[in-house]
Amino acid sequence: MEKAKTPLRERIIEGGLLCCGAVSVITTAAILVILLIETAGFFKEVSLMDFFADTQWTPLFSEKHFGIWPLLSGTLLTSAIAIAVALPMGLLAAIYLSEFAAEGVRKTLKPILEVLAGVPTIVYGYFALVYVTPILQKIIPNLSGFNALSPGLIMGIMIIPMVSSLSEDALHAIPATLKEGAFALGADKLGTLFRVTIPSALSGIMASAILAASRAIGETMIVAIAAGQQPRFTFDPRVPIETMTAYIVQISLGDTPTGSIAYKTIFVVGASLFIMTFSMNILSRKLVRRYRRGGS
Repeated sequence: MEKAKTPLRERIIEGGLLCCGAVSVITTAAILVILLIETAGFFKEVSLMDFFADTQWTPLFSEKHFGIWPLLSGTLLTSAIAIAVALPMGLLAAIYLSEFAAEGVRKTLKPILEVLAGVPTIVYGYFALVYVTPILQKIIPNLSGFNALSPGLIMGIMIIPMVSSLSEDALHAIPATLKEGAFALGADKLGTLFRVTIPSALSGIMASAILAASRAIGETMIVAIAAGQQPRFTFDPRVPIETMTAYIVQISLGDTPTGSIAYKTIFVVGASLFIMTFSMNILSRKLVRRYRRGGS
């Protein structure tokens, strides 16, 4: 029998879908190529030793230093504070919405919680600078007007909906038969939650945590406004710092000549951010795969 021909309308739809997929792949590939080319140009003028061994980052000064550690420490510090806020609060909110809240309450609270994700980040940034920092200065002595703590806390609040929504979806997707089996064996609600439900949804919870961490690492406006834009190699949250994304904003204001070494630092910092987030995604996939294999 001859194979039936695919109708023209279906071929057009398949071609359109293929083009849409190809656009995303080509765009990603083009970004990688540009990053690689510009990063290679940067390392023709700056040695790897200067980049990884120096603890100062002053590419705009007359005495130039290109050590990535001040930007890296600032990024990790603010992101760690954000995750320390968002992960427990988001997970607890997800547990309540999935396991304890009535259906009507769940349908009402979840959209309200997700509204936080729709607030412009520049609003969060000014909120951190104008409102949160003065409150923290009354509590914490020697807290600078620009610091890592205030933007870190606000970033954590900002990404709570990401953690709670994805974790709640993962918890809600657990088959009821697993919980009923635990109840049949004599487990109470909390025992079932911590021994059955959460372990079964661990892959989704881990995915939400990794995604939230990537979002915190890539956040720009909050840290650009409230963190101070002063690159220093420190893990003290009370002092001004600068993150990778804030530096890219600073250097991209239009005053830097195209092709200069300062201009090329944009791409090497962007490449470093890409490597960080890509490594986190690879790690999360490996952890999820290992958990699904039963920890073998």
